[in-house]
Amino acid sequence: MAVFTEVTETQANDLMQALNLGQLTALRGIEGGIENTNYFATTTQGEYVLTLFERLTHEQLPFYLLLMKFLANRGIPVPDPAANRDGDVLHTLNGKPAAVVNKLAGKSQLQPQAAHCAAVGQMLARMHLAGADYPRSQPNLRGLPWWNDTVPVVLPHIDAAQAALLRSELAYQNHITQSAAYAALPRGPVHADLFRDNVMFEGAQVTGFFDFYFAGVDTWLFDLAVCLNDWCIDLPTGSHVAERAGAMLHAYAQERPLTAPERALLPALLRAGALRFWISRLWDYHLPRQASMLKPHDPTHFERVLRERSHHPMTLYDLD
Repeated sequence: MAVFTEVTETQANDLMQALNLGQLTALRGIEGGIENTNYFATTTQGEYVLTLFERLTHEQLPFYLLLMKFLANRGIPVPDPAANRDGDVLHTLNGKPAAVVNKLAGKSQLQPQAAHCAAVGQMLARMHLAGADYPRSQPNLRGLPWWNDTVPVVLPHIDAAQAALLRSELAYQNHITQSAAYAALPRGPVHADLFRDNVMFEGAQVTGFFDFYFAGVDTWLFDLAVCLNDWCIDLPTGSHVAERAGAMLHAYAQERPLTAPERALLPALLRAGALRFWISRLWDYHLPRQASMLKPHDPTHFERVLRERSHHPMTLYDLD
């Protein structure tokens, strides 16, 4: 993703040697996201991803790294963090927390069809069930408390109509979280950022979920809503694509049927998912950090998605 901290080949090679991953043969910064410093590192033993964490701390990171290892050990195709001779998966490079994971096979599918959406839905449900008894707990750090803290920061940067929408939707989501139905939603570790560019495919088969660094304990329905808001919409307009959404929901429910509270609150959580990413993109766009290759996402995309989800609530398909 964006390169905030430069890493030399010598530094990377020393880390690869310490992890018994072979001799470094190539190192390349990765363009894309805006949270961490990422490099592709090729060694004599294989291909890896080196990440330096720019916001997450040494205290927070074991939740994410050990969750990936937990899921990998249960057969979910996720990156498996490399350990040193002492068994540690969290390392330090240039004074920053760092990790090295295996590079997943396949490629991203940025123009998904119904079959891709079904595959993601099925694997997402399997991931939720596999992680249900993960022993560590950490809240979704980009959840409702963060929304409440961040909205006042971004309001001065948007127009009156946008500000009115942001305030009203935030009030609605605060109201929803106080309901008995919300309290009844099943929850556990979630990815919380499973967009098209965070999944790898070979054909229509999922070969991996990656970039778990927004994960946390939250409702599984929120995780599903985030996926529906990216995989199952028309990107230019933000409008709902019924065929893809139906495929994802049916495949998910085949592995883990939705509960009655989940069925009732899916429209609200779709709005919550859109709100979360509108807020974060406003924040990144108007209050950016300096970084090589940094390209903030357009915040108006999720404003459109939120308006679509508010004006045209998704009809819940018969999943029985």
